[in-house]
Amino acid sequence: MTLEEVHGQEPIPETSDSSTSSAASGSRMQSAGKALHELLVSAQRRGCLTAGVYESAKLMNVDPDTVAFCLLAADEEDEGDIALQIHFTLIQAFCCENDIDIVRVNDVQKLASIVGASEEDGEPRDLHCILITNPNEDAWKDPALEKLNLFCEESRNINDWVPNITLPE
Repeated sequence: MTLEEVHGQEPIPETSDSSTSSAASGSRMQSAGKALHELLVSAQRRGCLTAGVYESAKLMNVDPDTVAFCLLAADEEDEGDIALQIHFTLIQAFCCENDIDIVRVNDVQKLASIVGASEEDGEPRDLHCILITNPNEDAWKDPALEKLNLFCEESRNINDWVPNITLPE
């Protein structure tokens, strides 16, 4: 039994025209980056954003049903941080187990420019993991969240379980 059969998904056949495929992939990626930017701004304005590996893990442990989306962020220098990579692996496993869509971003600086690099009290913010929460199931239907959910579903169909997204300039 394949993973697609387990999850009831059909794999997308590979196309022979790679230029069409890469152009479509590029515009799909740009659209996802724009949607992620919109979602982060909207979630922060609504108070539905949790930042930090520890804070995110604590929230997922206490109330995973309120988590609508997960973002993992790491720069090149973070790739060698074994402890952070272990945290990422555990968070990814938890998200997969609880049907929470998850993406990666490779630019913490751009992320900081969107959500702010420090807390209100001036402490630097841990932006390696950001959760978008939705306390009431029907309270908040964000078009950007819906676009990202679709992007993640399409990515899973081509066996990209934690897709990378590039944030717009």
